[in-house]
Amino acid sequence: MVLQNSGRYRADRGAGGDQENQDDGSSMSALKRLERSQFTDDMDARFGFDRMKEPGEKTGWLINMHPTEILDEDKRMISAVDYYFIQEDGSRFKVALPFKPYFYIATKKNCEREVISYLSKKFQGKVSKLEILPKEDLDLPNHLVGLKRNYIKLSFNTVDDLIKVKREISPAVRKNREREQSNDEYTSMLSSALSGVGVTTADEDGISKSIVDQLDNVVDMREYDVPYHVRLSIDLKIHVAHWYNVRYRSKCVSTRDHSQRRSYGTTGMTNFDSFLKRVKSDPVVLAFDIETTKLPLKFPDAETDQIMMISYMIDGQGFLITNREIVSENIEDFEFTPKPEYEGPFTVFNEDNEAALIQRWFDHVQETKPNIFVTYNGDFFDWPFVETRATAHGLSMHREIGFQKDSQGEYKSSQAIHMDCLRWVKRDSYLPCGESQSEGGSKS
Repeated sequence: MVLQNSGRYRADRGAGGDQENQDDGSSMSALKRLERSQFTDDMDARFGFDRMKEPGEKTGWLINMHPTEILDEDKRMISAVDYYFIQEDGSRFKVALPFKPYFYIATKKNCEREVISYLSKKFQGKVSKLEILPKEDLDLPNHLVGLKRNYIKLSFNTVDDLIKVKREISPAVRKNREREQSNDEYTSMLSSALSGVGVTTADEDGISKSIVDQLDNVVDMREYDVPYHVRLSIDLKIHVAHWYNVRYRSKCVSTRDHSQRRSYGTTGMTNFDSFLKRVKSDPVVLAFDIETTKLPLKFPDAETDQIMMISYMIDGQGFLITNREIVSENIEDFEFTPKPEYEGPFTVFNEDNEAALIQRWFDHVQETKPNIFVTYNGDFFDWPFVETRATAHGLSMHREIGFQKDSQGEYKSSQAIHMDCLRWVKRDSYLPCGESQSEGGSKS
């Protein structure tokens, strides 16, 4: 018998169906997200940011925030934002603030109820809450008179659910907008007359309320592109570089912000205005640069070249780590003070090879626990070079100090901030083309 490939996929008998595969995929995704959150907690604790778990009250200076996922009382994954604080005595802590991510959609006139009913069934288990809220629409020609438009607010338990629902609604909104721009009154009346396949009702404005696909009545999406942690901070008026009084309770927290009182869930924050004038925070700042080997007339290649030196300063104290495989002699401690106001005492570590150099730097970072890392073109050169060379020696920069590249090509970590000075030099300076190197940037 001759076998012929028909091109059609046939699942093996006894294998699980599509729903089973989807459940396995979603559970694995949730498991990976939980493992990532646990790794972040372990790394933050290594750098002093222990999560606040016992009921109590602490006062801290907010230095950083990151979106995360935690387990609620029912052991379900929910989205939250981790807020990182430094106390007056220099100790650190972090606290998670649960908040439901959301975005808005606009429908055709008088179709809100039908769309809500449709969405609640279509996205059951993903959408946590649906409600109609009046909002100002700046696209209305008479919005200055205070006229508002009804929007449907879709709230979710996790950002992952929000993204999945947004991906399904967004193409329909784009298609409906194009249809509105191309259709005139005649085609609108004709389409409403011919769309009556099944049960269809039409109101005075000729708008179809067919229950076949209510996504055809969704005409706009708003605030779907606002980052989750930014959305929370805007809504609850939480700002970095401010002092807050954090009260942690097991179930409910009431928070007083001037004359307002809000219930946030498991954590709360109160702004301490009086501290702004008499208390200043003192974050640990580490600025570093690396020197590497390279072939003549070639740019350094992390696959073949090595790190020769790492120089860095931590709060005014300089350090230099050398690779004795490249540097011929030990270097003694020295001082580099270009100006009286810029003192530069340097402590030197002479290491036997590149692996020892990288490990020494990782150990010192873990010991000093910097809050802010400063580089010049670090996203493009320093960080990826250190990461590649560490990997070549069996070390993981991400597991050692928490830094790795994100989807935007920037090196970030949860427990510390990375400031690449080249980015704001390019944005704010008026240096001539080709003069944005570190020497030109420092002189300007």
